[in-house]
Amino acid sequence: MIASILPVGVRYAEAFDDAVPAPLFPAEERLLTGAKAKRRGEFATARRCARDALGELGIAPAPLLRGPGGAPAWPPGVLGSLTHCAGYRAAVVARCERVRVLGIDAEPAIPLPDGVLGLVTSPGERAALAALAPGVHWDRLLFCAKEAVYKAWFPITGTWLGFRDATVEFDSTGAFRAVVRAPGGPGGFTGRWLAGDGLLLAAVTA
Repeated sequence: MIASILPVGVRYAEAFDDAVPAPLFPAEERLLTGAKAKRRGEFATARRCARDALGELGIAPAPLLRGPGGAPAWPPGVLGSLTHCAGYRAAVVARCERVRVLGIDAEPAIPLPDGVLGLVTSPGERAALAALAPGVHWDRLLFCAKEAVYKAWFPITGTWLGFRDATVEFDSTGAFRAVVRAPGGPGGFTGRWLAGDGLLLAAVTA
């Protein structure tokens, strides 16, 4: 599913449930101390997806631990991103010489909870969403795109990015543009989005 919004050179793996066994390395198991079954399933399947995608780059299976800020610590020379939500898990990876930024997110195709949109958007963004054609949960898609932007931003800068630090604009062709108003990193990103099968996906690449 996510392949349709990824450029050439980005490898991926995805799953729609946790049915396939996904053994973890001992060091990964330690990250899940006290975790409930649902969290364990999401974590393990996302790691399996990551190992499958890395395998397409010729990288042998190894623990995928947490780096600064809790983001996955990818092998040297590799950029990657993970996502999981109800009914979907995915990993994307690429060699650093092929891509400079990479971030993905997935969300269920349902409206945001009451009150959330005002916390994560500007008045201008809300006005732009209201003008878009019906048929897509644009509020949730905007949240999804901003999550993908953050996942692309953090590996470059090592700093947090607030939801209101980026302004996202969509177009009807499946593309979006993000303008970032925070120091120390790129002033903007471009990405692709997809809605289908009860899911919303966003990918930022360059």
